[in-house]
Amino acid sequence: MVETILLVEDTPSLQMVYEAILQKAGFDVDCANTAAEGLKLFVAHRHNVVLLDLLLPDRDGLDLMADLLAEKPELKVIVITANGSINRAVSAMRGGAFDFLVKPFDDQRLVSSVRNALTDLKTREKQIHPMEISDTRFHGFIGSSEAMQAVYKKISSIGRSTATVFITGESGTGKEVCADAIHAISNRSNGPFVPLNCGAIPADLLESEVFGHLKGSFTGAIYSKIGAAAAADGGTLFLDEICEMDMALQTKLLRFLQTSTIQPVGAATPRKVDVRIICATNRDPVKEVEAGRFREDLFYRLHVVPVHLPPLRSRGQDAIEVARVALARFAKEEDKSFIGLSRDVQRVFAAHPWPGNVRQLLNVLRNAVVLNDAELIDLSMLAPEFLSAMTTHMAGRKSPPIPASEDVLPAPSDQGGAIETLLASQISMAELERILIEATIARYNGSVPRAARHLDLSPSTIYRKRDAWRQDVTGDE
Repeated sequence: MVETILLVEDTPSLQMVYEAILQKAGFDVDCANTAAEGLKLFVAHRHNVVLLDLLLPDRDGLDLMADLLAEKPELKVIVITANGSINRAVSAMRGGAFDFLVKPFDDQRLVSSVRNALTDLKTREKQIHPMEISDTRFHGFIGSSEAMQAVYKKISSIGRSTATVFITGESGTGKEVCADAIHAISNRSNGPFVPLNCGAIPADLLESEVFGHLKGSFTGAIYSKIGAAAAADGGTLFLDEICEMDMALQTKLLRFLQTSTIQPVGAATPRKVDVRIICATNRDPVKEVEAGRFREDLFYRLHVVPVHLPPLRSRGQDAIEVARVALARFAKEEDKSFIGLSRDVQRVFAAHPWPGNVRQLLNVLRNAVVLNDAELIDLSMLAPEFLSAMTTHMAGRKSPPIPASEDVLPAPSDQGGAIETLLASQISMAELERILIEATIARYNGSVPRAARHLDLSPSTIYRKRDAWRQDVTGDE
């Protein structure tokens, strides 16, 4: 059955051109010159794909798109906008558009966008539910907090689109995991996923890494190289730490996004590639634009669908869930006997602010697994440096007393997620001090003098504290 596309375009010459391109590609086309006519045709025929110019004589195209999606939520809307109205395209993508085309665009770009929309429709049910969202795991992510549930739902939604995605978040929050998840549930999942860290490559080599080069094109080019953009043809190119890219290369990346063509260093002619761009940064991209370090026009090209990954400290008990899953993997890899975390370790993990996020947690846990073997990870197995940092963090905060009821005194908003998790774990500064000292003593095989040197305390201070703790226990009994 031949698919019929609805084209809403008020410029007669452009309408004829687009209609001819689509008919040549094997589609039937219903044409409308106004928003009113387009809506009438849609209600009558319930098209699956609509090509919609955002500048119409009788109504704003964004308003029409909203009405169309309200009538048929699964509809694929491909918006058409002028080169100077990229912010309108961004608004359309956020409003539910499948893709956008910026005038002038070539035949291949138009046909490819329509075909991608139809392919997505055929696999929509499979892609919307890659797994139960309520599950702890989601395409490489671990965690069941509300913050992560929102991330999972957003990934499930935008994965089906062809729009560029801009991921932000602190270092260690899983930006590449996010990009890989978006690729995995897209209609490009059978194509390559090519990650490139823009901050890890010298500026003078980055252009070659992105676009490739020919043999002999510069000193040291002893062989031709396929760049990341060509390697990702038919799939997804992930540009991590995009704000580290120098301004000259930003200009070339913008041209690539506008034309879908690449020109390797030393090549005489450009070539077409079909690539979806996902980028990420741990900086504030808006501030980078304001500071003149990132092109504003490139920012709007890339920042079509933003995704922000929350820090681990704001994800409730996710730190414990991540630790449990990772422990099972590390124990298997290291051939160790670990099956869980002690209660004290769980409390410390829940209360820690994790400035390095998930990456830091995994580092702490692997260190403990490599150096020890038992059924449970206990505090004595955690690096003293980690526990010392935890104590320092808590000592530097003026946290309120734990209230009798959670409704009496919520965690102050300016103190972040660390105080919230600290209150939830019901662990006091005195308790943590005791945990740290006892864990350090255990780490040094019961030697109080060695533990004291590590903690920068006098042995007599530790002996006095331990006597007080024993008296507290005797008094309780």
